[in-house]
Amino acid sequence: MMLAMTDKTTATAALRPDDAQNDPERIENLCVEKGMRMTDQRRVIARVLSVAHDHPDVEEVYRRAAAVDSKISIATVYRTVRLFEEAGILERHDFRDGRSRYEQVPEEHHDHLIDLQTGSVIEFHNDEIERLQQIIARELGFELVDHRLELYGVPLNRNKKPDGKSN
Repeated sequence: MMLAMTDKTTATAALRPDDAQNDPERIENLCVEKGMRMTDQRRVIARVLSVAHDHPDVEEVYRRAAAVDSKISIATVYRTVRLFEEAGILERHDFRDGRSRYEQVPEEHHDHLIDLQTGSVIEFHNDEIERLQQIIARELGFELVDHRLELYGVPLNRNKKPDGKSN
């Protein structure tokens, strides 16, 4: 079954930020609201994560943070990311690529489509999928309280050359 993009499906590439996620201090502000002590290195890491829209792993967060402050160690990044996750600020994903990847806990629910060729993540929301999940849970005698949907795929046009001709 092919799911067409309709007004019921909204998708945004995780690399394309929307205005609500463009605040470089949003994670830092959440940490302060939760009463967390914010060192200079934690602030750098929080800002790196705030502007990330590609679900980076810890090594990528480290590369970006070290470009800002060369004194930041990978151990500091691991500890800080774990602290942010435990505080409910970050959400960890395992997209079958052998590494944990992170995003800020979203304000609105969304699901993920992962391109197996590039590792790109597309965030989407589909009203019909949400409705079907509720129906399935009810039919099985459950009230759905949470879920996570990850779809894995390859582009339909993967066999085409850049000039549009097939291989």
